[in-house]
Amino acid sequence: MIGHGQILILIIVVVLVFGASRFPKIMKNLAEGVKVFKKEMKGDKKPAAKKKAVKKSPVRNTKKSK
Repeated sequence: MIGHGQILILIIVVVLVFGASRFPKIMKNLAEGVKVFKKEMKGDKKPAAKKKAVKKSPVRNTKKSK
């Protein structure tokens, strides 16, 4: 089993490699991946919540042509 000291060393290495600003994103993505993995192992067949697609409005030319 992994102890507290080993987790601390791992976190320090990750921060040194990726930087402190990217660390929260990495941990969030890791946690989401673990959740999805656990759901799949249980056999839950509910689809993951999908993000709504954002419709992009067509780009309008704001410059006046001469």
